[in-house]
Amino acid sequence: MTLGKIKMSVATAIATVLLVSGASAQDTKGTKASAELKADYDGSVVGKRIAYLPIMYGSPLALEWGRVLQREAEHRGIIYELRDPNSNVDAQLQALKALIDSQPDVIVVQNPSVTLLMRDLKRAEEQGIHVIQVNMASNYRSDAFVGVDWREIGRMIGEDVVKECGAGSGKSGKVAVVQGEITAAGSIDQMAGINAAFAEDPSIEIVSNQAGNWLADTAKNLTDVVIQQHPDLCAHIGFWGLMQSGAAQAIRNAGKIDDVIVYASGAGSVLDCDQINQGNFDKYLSYTGTVQGHALFNAALSLLQGDDEPGEIKRAYYTRPVWLDASNADAKNCFPLDEN
Repeated sequence: MTLGKIKMSVATAIATVLLVSGASAQDTKGTKASAELKADYDGSVVGKRIAYLPIMYGSPLALEWGRVLQREAEHRGIIYELRDPNSNVDAQLQALKALIDSQPDVIVVQNPSVTLLMRDLKRAEEQGIHVIQVNMASNYRSDAFVGVDWREIGRMIGEDVVKECGAGSGKSGKVAVVQGEITAAGSIDQMAGINAAFAEDPSIEIVSNQAGNWLADTAKNLTDVVIQQHPDLCAHIGFWGLMQSGAAQAIRNAGKIDDVIVYASGAGSVLDCDQINQGNFDKYLSYTGTVQGHALFNAALSLLQGDDEPGEIKRAYYTRPVWLDASNADAKNCFPLDEN
């Protein structure tokens, strides 16, 4: 090897060592862009407070929202707080007032009706607190709404009922409905979607439309009477899986579980899928509670990182409903119950 080639080999070796050393030093820091991005992110969210106020924390859907919110918040250095009014509207109103006084950065709230909390939600934003409403909105539009499009839920169920029970089906066309709380957005808007679908087929007749107030026992009692009065009932629609389990039991007790098509909608927990697999629900429209939980957290992150003051913007994050029946009511589509 010539002297020139030896010098070139040495120079190459030295350059390689320097390149590897430089790369190793760079690897300990990462890219400048990612470091700046993470610093901005941490500055916006770490140490901030998210308060969660459902109607009742014991329901599977509220538990799943809370589980996702808590785990994501703790992972990102955000303080998570829960207030559980346990379905007491006065307690929920007082809890919201107390939260506003304590000044969290974000309040996530589930409305029992379109009017109860609206004034205090507005007051929260006026005092610099971002407000996210989940699944059931009030008449006051806050920074963000996360949840289902209830008219879409009603329309999808209504259109399927028309297909199964309407003109040309050879069936009675008779339908019974059990709503939830009659002044809740989930009831008002879902019923609007159902009525719009039924308006397309005059052979569909709603023979009963009553409020079950989200309670299985109430739904069962209402349905006991309906199934006696209309033994040729074609379909039964319930606005909440847990409530509709009571109606399904009444239909089974009457010996009509194979004749009446039972529809329900809800969070998509293992309890709902159990009802499907036991033959109590024929068709179930899930609004995927786990997906909603992540959408809630991402909405909160968006508000915390934005420059908009509370009340300046109005955003909606709608989740996609998914049909479940005996073919897909499994662990992939039904979240387990987990309070931790």
